[in-house]
Amino acid sequence: MSLTIQPSRVGSVFGVVVAGVAMANLDAFVVNVALPEIGERFAGASLSTLSWVLNAYAVVFAALMVPAGGFADRVGARPAYLLGLGVFTGASAACAVAPGVWFLVGARVVQAAGAAALVPSSLGLLLAAAPPARRVAAVRGWTAVGGVAAALGPVAGGLLTQLDWRWAFLANVPIGAAALAAGAAVLPRPPVRRDGPRPDALGAALLTAGIAALALGIVQDGWASGGALAAAAVLLALCAVRSARHPAPVIPRGLLRLPAFAPATVASLLFAVAFAAMLLSAVLWCRDAWHWSALRTGLAVAPGPLMVPGLAVGAAPLARRFGAGPLAFAGCAVFAGGVLWWAWRVEDGYAAGLLPGMLLTGVGVGLALPTLIGAAVSAVPPERFSTGSAVVTMARQVGTVLGVALLVAVLGRDRFDAGWYVTAAAAGAAAVACLAVPRPSRDV
Repeated sequence: MSLTIQPSRVGSVFGVVVAGVAMANLDAFVVNVALPEIGERFAGASLSTLSWVLNAYAVVFAALMVPAGGFADRVGARPAYLLGLGVFTGASAACAVAPGVWFLVGARVVQAAGAAALVPSSLGLLLAAAPPARRVAAVRGWTAVGGVAAALGPVAGGLLTQLDWRWAFLANVPIGAAALAAGAAVLPRPPVRRDGPRPDALGAALLTAGIAALALGIVQDGWASGGALAAAAVLLALCAVRSARHPAPVIPRGLLRLPAFAPATVASLLFAVAFAAMLLSAVLWCRDAWHWSALRTGLAVAPGPLMVPGLAVGAAPLARRFGAGPLAFAGCAVFAGGVLWWAWRVEDGYAAGLLPGMLLTGVGVGLALPTLIGAAVSAVPPERFSTGSAVVTMARQVGTVLGVALLVAVLGRDRFDAGWYVTAAAAGAAAVACLAVPRPSRDV
């Protein structure tokens, strides 16, 4: 079965799918700035409790990503995307009316399930719409939108929190409704592989529980920490064993054997650890150390994300000339330099302390994040685009969970400087992993 789409419609398809991708990635970080207001509204909930408003989303988003990619391959990218977008939009409304912190966490779980369905199917739809000569550019555009949306989360959160923290979720509703209406009209219908095995639901459940236990073990102290870490080890080991035997595993063996895919995915995970910790630490420093408002905090963080769009697109020629690995290595190194600047100079004030580090981390994100994701996804065969993009996004979300948990654990001891050293170390580990990314032998 062949699929032909008029070039004039490619832009429309891009607009619809990136609307969903932007919301899904934005909501991974949009509540960072609003955490103090949420804590005040819900009887002064602790930072470790509030961290689950972030981590519940990231855990479920990560664990369901690959099964959702397989679901999209099996039932079709179009219905999977529209279903995911509808669930995400409805859950956003539920988040906005949450009467308590754990209701909010539960609504975030449902929201993440919708995000997991729409993200992998979105790339499948985009690549089905784009002619072969434009697929590499489409991949970079898709990854750039996701990265920029994640980076802009605190900025949007700051602006919306000035009205009320509930607007951070309520704003998704009209955007989601408009994207649903447009998607029904313009999205293509790529070929469907209905004969494939069913996604591994039990493996996804084991992965969800394992990541959640790992995050819990990191943020807890004493026996609770040891018990959670032991449970995480058992659950993740069971997930790995099941993935080795299941015909449609939550951790696909075949993709991990692709030369460029595995190292780029590992580097993306490690960089996501650093990225999540950096973003939350900058927000919490402005809110807790300088006692700035949500709006002022969002605007203070904005210069870093504003560096990302131009670099994400402009770095493509550099990636072709020098290779994705060296370019991403440079981005990780610049990012680590920005975080170390905070450890050394942040108390000098915004202009001399926070701002230079924010700009450096923005450059690092712009060079590293789209390059790594593009290198991984570009290595995937066309018939597995949805599943391949799901694995990469899963890795990023696992990294986000670990980054938030590590930072919360360190800040529980009131050590911002130690948190930044840990963040820089994660970026350094990502840089080392980047060196294993080979030059691609073909284009997408």
